[in-house]
Amino acid sequence: SVSSRNFYYITILRDPVSRYLSEWRHVQRGATWKASLHVCDGRSPTSDELPSCYTGDDWSGCSLKEFMDCPYNLANNRQVRMLSDLSLVGCYNLSVMPEDQRNKVLLDSAKENLKRMAFFGLTEFQRKTQYLFEKTFNMNFISPFTQFNSTRASSVEIDDQTQKHIETLNFLDMELYEYAKDLFLQRYQFMRQKEHQEARRKRQEQRKILRAKHANHKAEIDNSTADYIGNVEKWR
Repeated sequence: SVSSRNFYYITILRDPVSRYLSEWRHVQRGATWKASLHVCDGRSPTSDELPSCYTGDDWSGCSLKEFMDCPYNLANNRQVRMLSDLSLVGCYNLSVMPEDQRNKVLLDSAKENLKRMAFFGLTEFQRKTQYLFEKTFNMNFISPFTQFNSTRASSVEIDDQTQKHIETLNFLDMELYEYAKDLFLQRYQFMRQKEHQEARRKRQEQRKILRAKHANHKAEIDNSTADYIGNVEKWR
């Protein structure tokens, strides 16, 4: 039954700038999140709490500048918002607490929830992500993860000023990602060391078994030789 199953929360994080550009390209082609109700504490946000960035059916064709200029754009710091407990800050009601306090609560919540997840990976480390996943859940994928360096986001050429602007708009995601990368690499190194220690222990056990076999074999040869010599003495 469903109630007897174990459920694990996992997630994959992406470099905030690449993720932001990828979402812009997605929206530019006509994607919307109209089916997402953004329910928090049992209700959806009002239009005053979460105004729309566009009129009409979608925001297709929007320029990157238009995308960045909308102050209500949910693409901003999306990873922190989706990992944090929004009820701690009054959901989408920005008047509950000062902005600085709200940002700190959201970031701390996102970090804590990420740390407590059964597993998380990073798109920029596909092979390491696969390795950690397999070790965490004791399973193996049929084929290796592929590192795609050519993505829709990577095809977008932006200048340094635009890069800085995107980083500023996503400053919470930037901090979360640095935290996530550090934690991820620590976990990877720990798992690799654990694997090496286990392999070394197995090699030591195998050497002990081989030494014991050699010792027993030598004892058998010595006993056989002693028996032969004893018989030779009798035959004389």
